[in-house]
Amino acid sequence: MGGKVAAEVEAYIERVEPPEFRRALEALRALIRREAPDADEVISYGQPTFRQDGHLVAYAAFKRHLSFFPMSSTLIAAHAEALSAFKTSAGTVQFSPDKPIPDAIVIAMVRARLAQNAGIAAERKSRRR
Repeated sequence: MGGKVAAEVEAYIERVEPPEFRRALEALRALIRREAPDADEVISYGQPTFRQDGHLVAYAAFKRHLSFFPMSSTLIAAHAEALSAFKTSAGTVQFSPDKPIPDAIVIAMVRARLAQNAGIAAERKSRRR
């Protein structure tokens, strides 16, 4: 069973300009979708967001850059060396179409977030019993 794709996500991506920004986001989205096929896609806080057992990761286009939001400052810190060529903060990794985040880093972060969220969901479920 695959995740749902909100029409709003499709509309968001269609509006992204310039075209190379749109293509870069489409590539990032496809990579995330491959790693989290059961995640739902929604718009949250105005950004395309993947949700599975809570917010997983998000991405967005801005005037001069693109951003990937792994929703975990500890993940960004854990990958600091690999991300040293990118502008980062506690919650975002900025990139551009000509300098995308390496697939291996995105994959590692998505998998880590899936594990984090699954652990949180299991803990919540056990407390309800």
